Amino acid sequence: MRRLTRRLRGWGGVSAMAAACAVTAAVLLPLAQAAPEDGPPAAVRPPGSVAAVPRAPWTLTDTCPDPEASLRPSAGDGPTIERIRKAGKLVAGVDQNSFAWGYRNPVDGRLDGFDIALVRAIAKDILGDENAVIYRAIPTNQRIPALQEGRVDVVVRTMTINCKRLEDVAFSTAYFEAGQQVLAPKGSPITGYDASLKDRRICTAAGSTAETALKAQAYGAVPVSVPNQLDCLVRLQLGEVDGIITDNALAAGQAAQDPSVRLVGSPFTREFYGVAMHKGAPDLVRRVNKVLEDYRAGGGGSPWMQAYARHLGPVLPGVAGPPAPKYRD
Repeated sequence: MRRLTRRLRGWGGVSAMAAACAVTAAVLLPLAQAAPEDGPPAAVRPPGSVAAVPRAPWTLTDTCPDPEASLRPSAGDGPTIERIRKAGKLVAGVDQNSFAWGYRNPVDGRLDGFDIALVRAIAKDILGDENAVIYRAIPTNQRIPALQEGRVDVVVRTMTINCKRLEDVAFSTAYFEAGQQVLAPKGSPITGYDASLKDRRICTAAGSTAETALKAQAYGAVPVSVPNQLDCLVRLQLGEVDGIITDNALAAGQAAQDPSVRLVGSPFTREFYGVAMHKGAPDLVRRVNKVLEDYRAGGGGSPWMQAYARHLGPVLPGVAGPPAPKYRD
C-alpha cells in the first residue's frame, strides 16, 4: 500500500487514479458510441535532440524510399472532399487520454491538445468551421482499421509514419518529430533501452511502434501489451509493470502528470507523426498537406508554433519548429 501511495502521489491519490481509469474506459467504447465534442522534467529531451539518432535496427525492414514523403499540396477539390462537405462534418479519429496531445480539458470537458488543434485547422479549411468535427476516440490498435472501414476520415493521433503502415493507409507530410524512449519510476534500476530491461515487465500500447521495437529487441524484458498508452501509466503506478516504452513526446506529458516517473536513457529511434487517411483519398491527402503548408508558414508566429507554445511548450521545451515537408511527386 505504501508503494502504491507513493506512485499515486503525482496524480493526486486515489481519486486521480479513478479518473484516469474512467478516461481509459471511455476510450475503449466502440467508435459508434464515442461522443462528438460539445462545445519539464529535466530528463525530457525535445524531438530535435534525436536528430543524430540513427533508425533502430528494427526499422531496417522499412525498405520503401523516404516514407515521410507525401503527395504535393493542393487546394483543389475531389470526391473525398466533396463527400465531407456534403456530410457537413469532418470525422476525426483522435486520442482523449494523452495529455497535451489529445485529452479532455478538466476545466470545460472539451477535447484539447496539439493534435486537436490540427484537426480544427483541417476542418476550418475544408468546411469553413473549425468546430465542424465529429471526434471519435480510438485505441492505438484501431487507427488503421477505423480508416479502412470508413469510420473516420482522418486519424490525428501521434501516429508514426512508416513503410508497414503505408501498405494500409496514406499519410500527410510529417507534422512532428519524436523518438522512442523508456519511462520508469525515479530510483528504478532501469537505465534505458538496454540490458537493464532484463526480467523487467515493460509495457507498450498494442499496435504502436514501441511494441514493434520491443518484439524485435526485448533485451530480456517481459513484454506487456495494453490497448492505450495511458493504460501503461496506470499499470506502472499500480506496480504491475516496471517501465514503459513510448514516444518521448507522449512520455513528456505523462511525466508532467506524474512527477514520480522520468525518462531514462536516450531516444533510440526517430519518429515522424503524420495525419493518416484512406489510401483511396489522394485529394484529401493533398488538401491536408496544403493545410500543413499554411500551418507551418510564418516562422515563430506560425499556427504550428502557436499550438506548440500553448500545448507542448510547458512539458516539452526547446523545439525550434516542425520538420520540413518531403514530397514524392
